[in-house]
Amino acid sequence: MHEMSLAGGILKVVEDAALREGFVRVSQLHLEAGALSGVEVGSLRFALDCMRAGTCLAGAEIVIDEPLGTAWCLRCACSVQIQSRADACPRCGGHQIQPTGGTELRVVDMLVHDAAEMNQGER
Repeated sequence: MHEMSLAGGILKVVEDAALREGFVRVSQLHLEAGALSGVEVGSLRFALDCMRAGTCLAGAEIVIDEPLGTAWCLRCACSVQIQSRADACPRCGGHQIQPTGGTELRVVDMLVHDAAEMNQGER
């Protein structure tokens, strides 16, 4: 399951950002895993849940969007949406398509809190 490795990488990105930017907690993490990324979203969510205890992601809401893939059809000379690398062009039925988007796994944004905000909440 390569999603465990991906989750570890995401956690490292978040913790590196926390050190660099000075925040202590993330209340929402927004990810994007494109349809052509090869990521099994349920497994990624499970892996993140297993790894985040004791980190700045503990208790965070994790939102994962799954945008469709896009591809360039050589036959139609246009951009089309696809759900899988094996899909045919929805316009012409041809298989001469080159993926152009939806292949990424990325951190879109985070809602973060610094130590001062955390201390105010305890009053």
